Amino acid sequence: MKKRLTLTFPRRSVHMPVTYRLAKDFNVAANIIRAQVAPNQIGKLVVELLGDIDQIEAAMDWMRSQDIGVSSANGEISIHEDSCVHCGLCTGICPTEALSLDPKTFQLKFMRIRCIVCEQCIPTCPVQAISTNL
Repeated sequence: MKKRLTLTFPRRSVHMPVTYRLAKDFNVAANIIRAQVAPNQIGKLVVELLGDIDQIEAAMDWMRSQDIGVSSANGEISIHEDSCVHCGLCTGICPTEALSLDPKTFQLKFMRIRCIVCEQCIPTCPVQAISTNL
């Protein structure tokens, strides 16, 4: 089973090797989608966990016992076609090339399967045609 989560670390826990513990203690693979972690600051990590549902639940319980906030990360990027002017600014910032301009029509193309919901495209859009659905 796969489960996408947002983990929020208190300042005192950002040094903890969480992905290592998930693999070693719970046999759960963690694919890091997005990370914002720095010493002495609150850390955020978006991960996709892969493993047996019972092991994932046990890993989530363990993380909560370590004062790590665990919440579902099921948001998706939405492109509002009626607002989009197809300027292409978002394509330059997209790290996975989920956003691109069609070379023939110059229309914005969004490949949802490539999107990691990093949200870098949202503040880049000059007409605010990009948002997240939570």
